Amino acid sequence: MSLIPYALMRPVLFAMDPEAAHDLTMQRLAQSQNTLLQAAWQQTQISDPITLAGLTFPNRVGLAAGLDKNARCIDGLAAMGFGFVEVGTVTPKPQPGNPKPRMFRLPEANALINRFGFNNDGLDAFLHNVQQSKVRRKGKSLLLGLNIGKNAATAIENATQDYLICLEGVYPHADYVTVNISSPNTKNLRALQSDEALDSLLAAVARRREELAQQQGKRVPIFVKIAPDLTPEQVQVIAATLQRHGMDGVIATNTTISREAVQGLPHADEAGGLSGAPVLEASNRVIGQLRQALGKDFPIIGVGGILTAADAVSKIHAGADVVQLYSGLVYTGPELVTQAAQALKNLR
Repeated sequence: MSLIPYALMRPVLFAMDPEAAHDLTMQRLAQSQNTLLQAAWQQTQISDPITLAGLTFPNRVGLAAGLDKNARCIDGLAAMGFGFVEVGTVTPKPQPGNPKPRMFRLPEANALINRFGFNNDGLDAFLHNVQQSKVRRKGKSLLLGLNIGKNAATAIENATQDYLICLEGVYPHADYVTVNISSPNTKNLRALQSDEALDSLLAAVARRREELAQQQGKRVPIFVKIAPDLTPEQVQVIAATLQRHGMDGVIATNTTISREAVQGLPHADEAGGLSGAPVLEASNRVIGQLRQALGKDFPIIGVGGILTAADAVSKIHAGADVVQLYSGLVYTGPELVTQAAQALKNLR
């Protein structure tokens, strides 16, 4: 259990601008990881192993991509008790993202809106940071996912090349790679979820993965992250395309562009992706549709709207195998990791 309850820290952080609070938190994590100060947030890692896509996940609760875009805090995040941590999204070249302000809290709904736009320091800096992780070098019990995307300046018709550049860069260092085609904050990115575009992208990714597997002597699983704002017909097409190209799993879901659940609240009309509690139902619906389309053995990572241990359980009941957190950490703190992991272990 952490020495400093998050309930004491939250009022201080919530008094700050949301992005400033985020940046400060990540800076402190980066500075304090692997020191005695880590005890301030350290949590026991619940042991609840599960094997998916040929990987053994130490437990069924992971960190979603987007919190640690530059992979600076892998060790500090691992100390929170996660079974797996996903960092990124990384793009080939550094980019500042969208203009500020670009992150907003909706506390009445336990929600966030962000329009960061894949702000990151680029692939070279990302890989340098990944290689600095002591947890990884010591071979401790943690799986690492590396999430890849395209630069905003890259035309959508050339997006595949950005993904292939990133795939080749991260491949030696990842336990699994996530192809992010679902952020609403990069222009036209979600168009890659359409039938023809997705087919072309995943065919290219699959070919490059086989080349890299032969060159490096290991086959790294590839997951695809999709949006909650999909019709049942679109989910069916995506499911068939994932299977046709030998993808190893799917992450459902990213943030939503819907504002139905937060109408009338301050900041509700801000552009960007809505995360937190309002996404739970839509995410679970897509998970259920995917499970029906993909069958019982295809790996599904459920993410979106987990604010309590019961929310994590609902993801499993919907059809997910494991879950990821992000906004729940902002509202509930690291304690949510062990609470959710224990609740999922109790389902056994």
